[in-house]
This record gives sequence, C-alpha cells and structure tokens, in this order.
Amino acid sequence: MKRVVVTGFGTVNPMGKNVKDTWNNVISGKSGIGPITKFDASHLPTRIAGEIKDFDYKEYYDEADVKAAKRMDLFCHYAVAAMKEAAADSGINTKENPNRIGVLLGSGIGGLNVSYANSVALHEKGARRISPFYIPLSIGNIASGYVAKLYGIKGPNLSMQTACATSNHSIAVAALLIKSGMADAMFAGGTEGVINELAVGGFSNMRAISTRNDEPEKASRPFDKDRDGFVMAEGSAVLVLEEYEYAKKRGANILCEIAGSGMSGDAYDLVAPDPEGRGALLSMEMALEQAGVSSDQVDYINTHGTSTPVGDIAETKAIAKLLKGKEDNVTVGSTKSYHGHLLGATAALEAIITIKAMQNGKIPANLNLENQDPEIPLTCINKDVVEKEINVALSNSFGFGGHNSTVVFKKM
Repeated sequence: MKRVVVTGFGTVNPMGKNVKDTWNNVISGKSGIGPITKFDASHLPTRIAGEIKDFDYKEYYDEADVKAAKRMDLFCHYAVAAMKEAAADSGINTKENPNRIGVLLGSGIGGLNVSYANSVALHEKGARRISPFYIPLSIGNIASGYVAKLYGIKGPNLSMQTACATSNHSIAVAALLIKSGMADAMFAGGTEGVINELAVGGFSNMRAISTRNDEPEKASRPFDKDRDGFVMAEGSAVLVLEEYEYAKKRGANILCEIAGSGMSGDAYDLVAPDPEGRGALLSMEMALEQAGVSSDQVDYINTHGTSTPVGDIAETKAIAKLLKGKEDNVTVGSTKSYHGHLLGATAALEAIITIKAMQNGKIPANLNLENQDPEIPLTCINKDVVEKEINVALSNSFGFGGHNSTVVFKKM
C-alpha cells in the first residue's frame, strides 16, 4: 500500500500571512479577531470577524499575471498566496513531470464577492452591466483551476464543496488519489474570502455567529458555557501531499504522514448536527481504522469546535464515545478561538497547526475557555499550552448538510 506524506504547506489567515507567523501567534495566545473593517457593519447584529490585514494580492503574482489577476475574486487571491508558500516550502518542481502532480482546492462558498457585486449591478443598472466574467469568477472550483494554470500543473484537478468540511475532504481525497496511483503529488486545501455584508448578514440572521462585539478577541470560545456562536474569518491554507517513495527519492523534507481519513453523513438536518454526534463518531472511527491505530494511541484531537452551543456538545459527546473513558493520554482542543472560522479553508489551516504542534511538541491552549460548559463530557480539554510528544493526532471538520470529516496525522 502506498503511503502519503506532507512535505510543505502555506497559509494566509487572520493570524498571519505565512505559517511561521501563524504558529507563533497561536502558541503565544494572540487572537486574530477584531472589528470588521471591510465594510460598514454598524447596522448588523454581528460587527466582528477574523480579517486578513494589509493583504496586497499583487505581491503573490509574477509581473505578467498581475493585470489578469485584477479581476479575480478574493478567494482566488488567497489561494494563490497560500499556494506560493506551500510550493516553496516543499521545494517541489511543478514543471518537472507536471502530469503526475495535481491540485485539489475547495471553497465552501466561492466567489460571493463577485456574485454580490454583479447582483447589485443587475438591480441598479440592468442586465447589460453584468460582467461577462461573472460566471467563471464566481464558481468555487475556479481557484483550483486557476492555481494549476499559474503553475503549469496538469494532473488531477478538482474541487470539493462540503461547507466547513471542505478542506479536510480535499486532503483526504488528495491522499486517496495518490494511493490509487493517479498522482505522485497533490496540492490540497481550501480557500475562502467572504467577509462581506451579504455573508455576515446571512449568518447573523441564522443566529449562528457571535454578537460579542465589545470583546471581539473573546468572542470565539469553544466549550465555554458563555459561547454564543462562531466568528467568521477568511483566508486559505494549502498542504503538499506526496507519495512517500516519491518524496524520499527527491530528498523532500517529510513533515508527517497522512495515516488515514474518515467521512460520514449525519442524515439529520441541513445545518444542525446530530445532537448525539453519531456521524462524527463514525467519521473518527473510520479514520482510525484506515490508519491502523486505536483510540488510546491518539495524543491530540484538534476538534471542529466552532463555539456554537449545539455543535460543541455534539462533537465532544462523539469524542467521549470514541475514547471510552480513556482520557489520560489525550488532549482535546480547538484553535478557532484564535483565528475564527474560515469556513471551507478552516480544516486545512487546522491541519497545518496540528502538524506544527506535532513538530514542536506543543498543543495550543483553548483561548477564552474560562468556565467549561458542564454539558461537555470531557476532562481532557486544556486551558493552557500543553507540552507533550504527539505521535498521532486527529483533526475534525464538519459542515452544513451533515458532512463529517476526520484526518489522522502520524509522526514519521
């Protein structure tokens, strides 16, 4: 059986515009959440988000590509930025045998900025003012196709769209493509750029996001009894996955192994999770079975942990069932308290943070966990940074529609 390893990664997100800054800010307890500055949110119930500051897309393109890039939606620019760091970090040459390298980047929502702008143009000025580029620039798969074009990558190219589980599914399916022999290497992850009035207003009216506007850095508080919803965020994260022998032959710096993955559907509700976490449990059990490890070998679980009242309880119920009371050797946490919820890009960012925790032997604290909700059935959720060796880690992400995903990372 072919083995799949991670050889590099890149990100832009509210914590930093590269992996180094992101990790340093997370492990030092710095929040990336603040007041919304991208538009006037004063009339909305929620006026906070995890924004990327001082982002200039032109810095990430060759001079010949800048002019054409101007029309691209923000989620594509974020993908290009993360891709550039990931490619450099892995040292992979995409022009050498490009037919054996692929791209799998997903987006939970896609080009909502383009859709919003063209809807306004239609309403105010008529159909002739709709951009001829509107359709190709708004579809969620265009980021995957666009970065492949920039890098000349001709292998498998596809895009996942499973809401907030998107980039975990991207990583899992990319690994399966490599194991099947269809590719030697894949760029996998997600991208999202929808901090705009339409998205924030929509999530606000769902009562899904926090309204703790006076304390934005304390708004995302997974597992805390005073949590009141997630915090929207933006950005992209990309991992480079390679077949182990291929990576070893080219002398790549191997960071960890993608040991297994799990996927399931709740078949319960469009947006609410199964309250008993049955789908989440199935996903985790499948991932561990694929990885060939037992639950008592798991050192760290990076949860979906969005800070919603119902979601946190459902997931931790599933984790409790998975662990069967054996909590002494495992640490459970969520890093959304730092960077917020990047929707379709979140899982890839959390995968990077999980791998960095494995490399450094440090698990981030659960920021803002002041009073753990008594309905959370776990005793292994850490309030402070935990220093420990991590050999096996799980990362969960779940999405609207009942999509559940789990990836298992293993130290080499």
